[in-house]
Amino acid sequence: MSTSSQELEQVFSDDTYQLTGVAIAKDGRLFSCYPLWPGPHRYSVVEIFPNNQVKPYPDEPWNSWQEGDDGTNKWVCVQAVYVDAENNLWVVDPACPNMEQVYDASFKLVKFNLATDSIEAVYRFEGVLSNKSYINDVRVDTRRQVAYLTNSNEGGIVVIDLSTGTIREVLRNHPSVKHDPSFTLIVDGKEFKKQGQPVHLQSDGIALTPDGEWLYYKPLTDNKLYRIPTDYLRNEALPDDQRAAAVEDLGRFAVTDGMIFDTNGNLYLGDYQNYKLVRITPAYKLDDVVADERLIWPDSYSISTDNYLYISCSQINKQPDYNEGENKRTNPYAIYRMKLPDT
Repeated sequence: MSTSSQELEQVFSDDTYQLTGVAIAKDGRLFSCYPLWPGPHRYSVVEIFPNNQVKPYPDEPWNSWQEGDDGTNKWVCVQAVYVDAENNLWVVDPACPNMEQVYDASFKLVKFNLATDSIEAVYRFEGVLSNKSYINDVRVDTRRQVAYLTNSNEGGIVVIDLSTGTIREVLRNHPSVKHDPSFTLIVDGKEFKKQGQPVHLQSDGIALTPDGEWLYYKPLTDNKLYRIPTDYLRNEALPDDQRAAAVEDLGRFAVTDGMIFDTNGNLYLGDYQNYKLVRITPAYKLDDVVADERLIWPDSYSISTDNYLYISCSQINKQPDYNEGENKRTNPYAIYRMKLPDT
């Protein structure tokens, strides 16, 4: 299967500020987020309106953090936004400016009721995760009342029982949450390095099967893919060795940042080495979906009720950090969408 690049439709662009996340609500409301990384920064979470207009979400005060402020009830460095099956918006704030360390224990996961734009819950990670963690992406099982996140700096899967508020990190030292040391990441014709050293980032992309029975995840900087039955993650009494034994190594597919399942059980990934979007079928066949030079580090994904796949492009590979100080960005940071196939 392949589709032409003409089917990729730009829905938002930003000439100045680097975005990472995208989330489309049931009624079509569209959200994005901007981490506090090197370079210009204005807002952390925004709602997007026509003609590239944005409004800080939920308001200006939440988006007003400056070094020295209390980050408890402000966005410090937001990485991801996600809309669940019940139309709640979840915001992942690793609170780790410039990916250096967590600021003043202010890392959090915040749940908004989009019907009222009010905060329904805040989950905080102090005492569970270290200040070297970087919570990266989230998937929420509304039926079982569980949230799953990745820790991309240290490697690990964070499990939150939403009904009790209990937070645990599992698989912390398992090979599946770590960069594969045998893999050399080549991007734009050269090894992906920062300050002369190869970049190795850990568990990052995460996806929940439509039935909630399996969690798929992978390191950011290699092409390995893993999965585990979610009951092994939810069972707090399970010994670590039994949980580790339940992890399945699915093999090598593509180097991707985020990923997402459609309702048919196809797993969509962005192949940022090759400026492509690919999918893995339920039979584990890897298909190209679209190749387009505008897919500059496809980052995050969200699927609308009318079956469009929304794709954010963060252009991480063009940042000065990874190009010996040179900013190689030529296009706007952007969000695209494409109609998903019926099968």
